[in-house]
Amino acid sequence: MLVTESLPLPVRRKGTKKFTFTKLIQQNNDSKTLENHKLTLEFTSNPAWYAIQALPYLIEYPYECAEQTFSRFYANSIAEYIVLSNPKIKRVFNNWKNYDIDAFLSNLEKNQELKALILEETPWVLNATNEKERKKRIALLFNYNKMSAEKDRALRKLEQLQLSNGGWPWFKGMKVNPYITRYIVNGFGHLKKLGVIDNLNTPILRKAVVFLDNEMNENYQKLKQEHPSKYRKEQFIEGKHINYLYARSFYENIPIQSNHKEAYEYFYEQAKQYWTTFSLRSQGELALIIKRRDEQPFADKIIASLKERATTDEEMGMYWKTNTNGYFSNQRAIETQALLIEVFDEVANDQNSVNDMRVWLLIQKQTTDWKTTKATAEACYALLLKGTDILTETDIPTIQLGKTKVDIPHTEAGTGYFKTSWSKEEIKPEMGEVRVTKAKNSVAWGALYWQYFEDLDKITPHDTPLTIKKELYILQNTSSGKKLFPISENQPIKIGDRVKVRVIIQSDRTLEYVHLKDMRASTFEPVNVISGYHWQDGLGYYQSTKDASMNFFISYLRAGKYVFEYELIATQKGNFSNGITSIQCMYAPEFTSHSEGIRIEVK
Repeated sequence: MLVTESLPLPVRRKGTKKFTFTKLIQQNNDSKTLENHKLTLEFTSNPAWYAIQALPYLIEYPYECAEQTFSRFYANSIAEYIVLSNPKIKRVFNNWKNYDIDAFLSNLEKNQELKALILEETPWVLNATNEKERKKRIALLFNYNKMSAEKDRALRKLEQLQLSNGGWPWFKGMKVNPYITRYIVNGFGHLKKLGVIDNLNTPILRKAVVFLDNEMNENYQKLKQEHPSKYRKEQFIEGKHINYLYARSFYENIPIQSNHKEAYEYFYEQAKQYWTTFSLRSQGELALIIKRRDEQPFADKIIASLKERATTDEEMGMYWKTNTNGYFSNQRAIETQALLIEVFDEVANDQNSVNDMRVWLLIQKQTTDWKTTKATAEACYALLLKGTDILTETDIPTIQLGKTKVDIPHTEAGTGYFKTSWSKEEIKPEMGEVRVTKAKNSVAWGALYWQYFEDLDKITPHDTPLTIKKELYILQNTSSGKKLFPISENQPIKIGDRVKVRVIIQSDRTLEYVHLKDMRASTFEPVNVISGYHWQDGLGYYQSTKDASMNFFISYLRAGKYVFEYELIATQKGNFSNGITSIQCMYAPEFTSHSEGIRIEVK
């Protein structure tokens, strides 16, 4: 069997970082039947460019609702700002347009030879096509005249969609939507903070801000009427009120009307009083609101609490384990992380934390595709918060495998991505000692892939941050119900026995497009032979039954531990190879692992 094993190479600091591929080094000691096939190194020197490669998604999203119209304005404004800010960045786009064909490949399409499953055989082939097309249009997007025209067109469309009361509906003809209005008002505030636009005191924004003030005042008056004795004593503030205060904090030059001040101050005081009850995102918004009200000590208290609950990891950066996707608008992991980057930048002026938090944001892009226009917009904002320097500092590293200094080939413009490989005659065990040397403190990542042939029963386990374990049990009916018995000499498998396969997956990060292949001995026949979608213990997957294996396609695997099971029936006696169980993230193939090869006997 051809086996692919990988060693992820995450690097964040300047200097030399060492990695050890133990199995590659010890290959001659561990097996006499192993035969090398190929060794491949890939590396991305400036992953921040992945945020720029996501911008066409915002511009070309096909729906004409107010949210997507603003996203087009937002993306074209940022793109125009980026191109005008630095001639080096403009040259990158010209290179993409004229020469760099590989820059247009989706992450799902890259490295086909390193993936255990050809893309055309997976349910995600269309996802790869879409992402490739998005990338292909980047060079066209960053045409100055086109950007300026598109930006003006989107702004005119927004003006047409705005209702007479100042708010925006979701789609034309619908009633006003406060959430969409707050999103657009916030977005203009972000563009001002980035320096992309100069003035927030425009007719379109004045009308929108007054609409939001009116809406919050109506909320307040209703509270006073319905809870006259309680509204001052109990908590009535919600996430939408915090989001309003945050949106309003960008518009100090548009004064609050006198008849709205009481409502504003009420919700502001409620926010300060009950801040510990809010979501992570709302607490971040509140820290920014309070800072902009010049109450730094209170804002520092929220920062201290956020920092206390954060997790900091050398590879993953700084993040919050409670920051997961939920059902509501304030429960989106990418948007929340982007907001908290703004918090630590503006309120705490803590650039070390900001850089650590950007690492987590970029690593999400390494293993997942930013799914929504809102997530993409917020992530771009957070990554560009300190200008465009992050895009110009492509630090190509020096890499050494054992005594072999890597001759780095042509690198992709912008990202600094490159890939090189060695044939079986060139592979030496000492190449498992990897040294990566960088001149600057910046995020970069890569992986070393080792491919070899080995007898099926002699394959040993391999783990990355994504791990897998397989267990077999005999399922028997007893007087006290169904029970599982581990297979052993005292408990052998017999023809007709039902065998329960238990697969345990563990990942330290969220992954998308995960393929799990569970080989099975030729004596086993599956109980469920029909392919289809299944949901089991918090894990959704598509199950495809093949002659020699069960294949599971998991679109979205959250960080955590999962156990799922299925049943087989033993049909023939004899001694069989049961193969291995392997798992791989098709979006980031460096995250792959497999179990050991085992034999089973059926009596």
